[in-house]
Amino acid sequence: MAPGLRDVTPYLLLLMLISTLGPLQFGFHLAELNAPADVITCRKKSISTLETVAALIKPGPSAPTQDCIPMDDASFATVSAIFTVGGLLGALTAGPFASKRGRWLSMQLTALFYFLGSTTETLASSVLLMSIGRFLGGVGAGASTVIVPLYISEVAPPARRGFFGAFTQISINVGILFTQTLGYFLSHDNAWRWILGIGVIIALAQAVGLFLVPESPAWTATAKGDLTKARRILQRIRGKQSNIDEEVEAWGQGDGKLSTEEEGLLTRHESALSDTPATPLAPQASGPRSETTHLGFVQVVRDPLYRPAIIAVVGIMFAQQLCGINSIIMYSVSLLQDLLPTSSALLTIIISIVNLGMTMASSPLPDRFGRKACLLLSIVGQGSSSLALALSIVFGIKILSAISVLFFVGFFALGLGPVPFILASELVGPEAVGATQSWALGANYAATFLVAYLFPIINTALNNALGGAGWVYFLFAGFALIFTGFISRNVPETKDKKDADEVWGRVRRVD
Repeated sequence: MAPGLRDVTPYLLLLMLISTLGPLQFGFHLAELNAPADVITCRKKSISTLETVAALIKPGPSAPTQDCIPMDDASFATVSAIFTVGGLLGALTAGPFASKRGRWLSMQLTALFYFLGSTTETLASSVLLMSIGRFLGGVGAGASTVIVPLYISEVAPPARRGFFGAFTQISINVGILFTQTLGYFLSHDNAWRWILGIGVIIALAQAVGLFLVPESPAWTATAKGDLTKARRILQRIRGKQSNIDEEVEAWGQGDGKLSTEEEGLLTRHESALSDTPATPLAPQASGPRSETTHLGFVQVVRDPLYRPAIIAVVGIMFAQQLCGINSIIMYSVSLLQDLLPTSSALLTIIISIVNLGMTMASSPLPDRFGRKACLLLSIVGQGSSSLALALSIVFGIKILSAISVLFFVGFFALGLGPVPFILASELVGPEAVGATQSWALGANYAATFLVAYLFPIINTALNNALGGAGWVYFLFAGFALIFTGFISRNVPETKDKKDADEVWGRVRRVD
């Protein structure tokens, strides 16, 4: 067996499969209202092009339920966007909780929030109840985006952490594809409740599956100080023949200290809650146990040394969302209906497949060609696709509309999807990575909320004012042009740079 695969055991793959059910549900809930939107809001009885099949299946809750919940654009936008509010809350609280109580319990709690949220949504009879369900699901989703990557980094073989780290983004896209496919078949009458109800089943599967998942061995050793149990867990994950001494040594022999990588992942979310006074920049002690004073959320933006990095990460997070990707992920079915040469629900499934395939195919590109290069190519391509989509809709060129949507999503996966999360930890040193990640996280959820809430309102307003449809994509093309200039000027390349000082071309001060 190749050296890089020697420690990839069937048990490790099982842990990955179960743990990534959390991010999968993030994608599931992000897109769950897309296909059935017009049916849920009482605008249509069905959007399914497979009504014969749907009639044979005849899904529906056993108890009487109303077929739809009357909503105007503002109400539906609120229901959609409140998911991101819960996501922000879950993301900001998950790090400290996982540090104190462990990764396993944290993942179980995400399953509980997913279960409560999906159950509430499935049975909802009002905008309020639907919003509560979306908010609870959002809390679970936000927490999953913090806890699962952390857990994966601690159970994956050190040489394969980059590979397994991509599982989080891939599972999100699998969740999106799954729910879009369900929407294609079940967007009629009250069958849409089964789309939401399947979220309950996935949450239960996650909760039960987690009983096969051990606590993180790194957390067991460093936070609980139980080195014997931690070694036993790690040996089971790596296989009986694997030598785990080097990994165990990185734990500090159970003295409560975290390795550099683990500490960085945790402090991304913990340091946002503290403003510990910082010491002057000084050379770091050599070795994996160097002491670093971490800057707080407010301190890092006040310090002129780090402010350019904060501006850069906030800017690219807003670029990721304001170029319009979630207008497709969350609203493409209702937005593109009657404008394309095929069913918009079917096209949405194809879009999800393209998104998943491009995410997997593009994962090596930032390391090969550079982060900034991928970002710029992605944003220029997405802006061009947005312009082509707007023109094709305005002039009624349906085949061009379909092609433009596919390129729009494909270019997003090339750079704007993965790169912002990579850059957030590469633009600053370890003393500021936690606060910088918190700024990035907050900006991402804030921008997502803006798009989720305002997009249907602005889209309707522009179409009513100008006539026809598709005008909103001129707006997204304009944002792409603005952010192309921003990234060119404010975001440095980090590929092959050994630290943040080399990235910014500065000399670290020695006191």
